[in-house]
Amino acid sequence: MIEIDGKIIATDLLTEEFCCDLSVCKGECCVEGDSGAPLDIEEVDLLEQEWENYKPYMTPEGVEEVECQGFMVVDVDGDYTTPLVDGAQCAYAFKENGITFCAIERAYREGKTTFLKPISCHLYPIRVKRFSTGDYGLNLHRWNICKCAFECGKKNGVKLYRALREPIVRAFGEDFYEQLCQAALYVENEE
Repeated sequence: MIEIDGKIIATDLLTEEFCCDLSVCKGECCVEGDSGAPLDIEEVDLLEQEWENYKPYMTPEGVEEVECQGFMVVDVDGDYTTPLVDGAQCAYAFKENGITFCAIERAYREGKTTFLKPISCHLYPIRVKRFSTGDYGLNLHRWNICKCAFECGKKNGVKLYRALREPIVRAFGEDFYEQLCQAALYVENEE
């Protein structure tokens, strides 16, 4: 573990290789699981404010679930999460050519919304926990669905923190990312 600006980081975030491979996993991280994607309260507000902008990209079932359950639900742990369709697929997900995508992200990429997608989705497989002290813990979540991403990362020599530069900067800023890169060099030289 290392600490940068009140963030406790598991060193495997710096040493593991990872690169999403949608052609293999088909976006199953948006379909499998026992609860939706974690949300910050600010993200719930954005989901509500921009609802009409990404609603056209969603499945009819997803729209129905959001209109029935709300823009978020509280899971068994008391966390805000995205609602699910049939207890599995994220309500904000849709399939195209057999691959699951995010309707929010599609609307963003097409210039229809200012909200990219929940940061927990963007950062995945990094999971962030906020402690009562205000500090954060960043850990690597290992899920069999992402086995192909770890294999693709190894094959292409892509470190996880490099593959996730955009969401790390979005969540914590450019300065934090630069410090993370320096920490990765330090950890690499120690091995």
